Amino acid sequence: MKLRKLLPLFLLLTSLFSTKIKAQTEGDIFFSQAMVHDVYMTFTQTNYWDSLVAYKPLDMYLKGDVTIDGVLYPNVGIKFKGNSSYSNPSTKKPFKIDLNEYGSTSELDGLKKFNLNNGFKDPSFMREKVALDFYNQQGLAAPRCAYTRVYLNGTYWGLYMFVEEANKTFLDDRFGNKQGNMFKGDPNGDLKWLGATESSYYTKYELHTNETVNDWSDLVNLIDNINNSGTNFYDSLEVALNTNTFIRHWAAMNLFVNLDSYIGSGHNYFIYHDTLSDKFEWVTWDANESFGNFNMGLTNTQLKNLTMYHVSSPSSNRPLVQKMLTIPSYKQTLTDVFCQWLDYDFSNAALDSKIDSLANAIRTDVYADGIKFFSNADFETNLTSDVGMIMGIKTFITDRSNFLAAELFTNGCLVGINENITETNQINVYPNPANDYVTIDFNSNQNENLICIYNSLGQEISRMNSSNTSEKVDISIFPTGMYLIKVNENSYFKFQKIN
Repeated sequence: MKLRKLLPLFLLLTSLFSTKIKAQTEGDIFFSQAMVHDVYMTFTQTNYWDSLVAYKPLDMYLKGDVTIDGVLYPNVGIKFKGNSSYSNPSTKKPFKIDLNEYGSTSELDGLKKFNLNNGFKDPSFMREKVALDFYNQQGLAAPRCAYTRVYLNGTYWGLYMFVEEANKTFLDDRFGNKQGNMFKGDPNGDLKWLGATESSYYTKYELHTNETVNDWSDLVNLIDNINNSGTNFYDSLEVALNTNTFIRHWAAMNLFVNLDSYIGSGHNYFIYHDTLSDKFEWVTWDANESFGNFNMGLTNTQLKNLTMYHVSSPSSNRPLVQKMLTIPSYKQTLTDVFCQWLDYDFSNAALDSKIDSLANAIRTDVYADGIKFFSNADFETNLTSDVGMIMGIKTFITDRSNFLAAELFTNGCLVGINENITETNQINVYPNPANDYVTIDFNSNQNENLICIYNSLGQEISRMNSSNTSEKVDISIFPTGMYLIKVNENSYFKFQKIN
């Protein structure tokens, strides 16, 4: 049974968010098609590969022809892209294509520029697709993603993720306005104060629109408000940033444990100054490290058990989230978003069938990909289970949602907890509902198990250690209601106490 608290606030949040994102037009047909697309890149240059390599550090495009789903786009710009996704030794490199680089006015369903990502750390080919679909389904500004077979001069080069570009077309679709400045938080967009001189920020961020004007004063003002407003932090931030949508982006980064983002490495995002509202809007970028694939020195257990209030250490390096967590209303809104999403959207019930459907759609093309980074067996395994240190997609969702549901429980929100523990501790709790006693069976090799019981307010009301294979816990004095049992660090169970 799934119980939901704070519903009136959820309805308010929904009304706030639904009014901002404009109905999309460009790319709707392409990204909505339930198919694996085909992209053929053709070069007439004899040494085209060497030219692509030479052009990469110069950020230059090589001229070529592209045929997409049977439609020819001649004389377009093609280049390698990426950092770690490019620098690996494989020949399966990521690409960026600009249909208009060499003067053409061609468009693909209204799109002029797009990315072909190679899935270099993902045996499942799912991380980027599932995460970006989630962002878009929640009405957040993030690129859309589709699958495509890529061919180079007629040779199948493998299965790629076809990812929308964050450019003026994107801004017009999402915000109904493309006139403002859009900055990319790269290479180190930590939003720390570097002084009032605009040029101090040139090596930390990239200006992606209005480059000729080169006016960075709005970004400097935002960073000033974040860092130097003192007791007026809330009012100053509300003037400069759409905090409601940022909190939802923040929650999604954390939910999918994408630490190659602002909450972790401190980059991989865009921030757009919407001149209509005169506020900055957050844009998610580069979700390929979702599902805990960028570990920042943390173990898989630590990643799956990442608190929803996580701030990279030292927290002063991420001043935006550090300071927002000191404001009770911001922290409560963040909690409410997690509560809303954990109730259904981020769950095996909601996502497993999607994962199965995607796997069926791409399996043949994955198997045919002769230069992919993992084996066919790794692809199948990683849909459900770990491949080395790379966490399984479905089990990540199970374990992550279990942990967050338990954390939400201690913060006043009660959502469904998956009672099927898939790791080494196979634990049974019964009966449920219960009257006088709850029995816990430990089918594990641990010598001792720690049992903690919490009430619906998140207060710990019982703690005990057990070295038995089965423990009978007296709950006769507990008031009627819902309770949470935590066994050790990663097993959670709800039970109901009845008279």
